[in-house]
Amino acid sequence: MDILQGNQHASPEDFYNSLKTKLEDHHDFPEDYLFKFIIPTDQAKLTEIYRVFDGIKFTLGNRESKNGKYTACNINAFVLDADQVVKIYKEVAKIEGVILL
Repeated sequence: MDILQGNQHASPEDFYNSLKTKLEDHHDFPEDYLFKFIIPTDQAKLTEIYRVFDGIKFTLGNRESKNGKYTACNINAFVLDADQVVKIYKEVAKIEGVILL
């Protein structure tokens, strides 16, 4: 996944630093945080995403696109701080074909 696509940041690290700052400014951690991803419909990809959330309390909702090619994956997870959110996004970004929202 190209994190810089359509993004004004020069590097992934700049993007994640900016994200952390925005999270700290707009959220009162610890709290439930909604992660949203779009993936090609593939159970193995969903399983990879779920593994990132091992040990974290979360609820999920998945919805396939009309033609069934893609799945919207919404995970509401209890996170302790902005660093944990950034860490999760970095781990999920390593999974091929995943779009972070």
